[in-house]
Amino acid sequence: MGNLLSSLSKTIHTSLAIAIILFLGLFYQNDGFSFDRLFWSWLARFVHVVVGIMWIGLLWYFNFVQIPNMAKIPDEQKPAIGKVIAPAALFYFRWAAAFTVISGLILAWLNGYLHDAMTLSIGSAIPKHTAIGIGMWLGLIMAFNVWFVIWPNQKRALGIVECDSDIKAKSARTAMIFSRTNTLLSVPMLLTMVAAQNLY
Repeated sequence: MGNLLSSLSKTIHTSLAIAIILFLGLFYQNDGFSFDRLFWSWLARFVHVVVGIMWIGLLWYFNFVQIPNMAKIPDEQKPAIGKVIAPAALFYFRWAAAFTVISGLILAWLNGYLHDAMTLSIGSAIPKHTAIGIGMWLGLIMAFNVWFVIWPNQKRALGIVECDSDIKAKSARTAMIFSRTNTLLSVPMLLTMVAAQNLY
């Protein structure tokens, strides 16, 4: 067991294998399943939840752990964060954001409410679609911030892209402000997503 858990790759592969076994058991217990719209909708939702957890989890890691504690780290130890930890976390952060949006749009399309949700159900006045639409728009704004504001500024702040010290400091501040903006939007976004699935 120690050998398995000492390898992230083996741990993830084993987790996926257990999930597949559970999936097969649960669906065959329910007289099997078909590769129909219901199945693809379930798969899209599962992917959406998994990558969404990674995205918001890393957002909260940056804002609850890394940013508040950077000032407490001795200067000689800061390169370990800036050169190793932060770039790796930002890789998963930005791709989790992209896949959360893509899987969410696919899910909405499969369930037939994509257009109505994106227009906040103004024409049809379906409260569930209004709620999920607000969440979708908040998610799109947050993903835009990740890819087009936070990541470009973090590249300068972390020295991935060369620039002078003034630009580096401004970029770090901009990245932090937009990361905090996403943190501010994250709870309302999650509330509307959960409300749409459980209040209507």
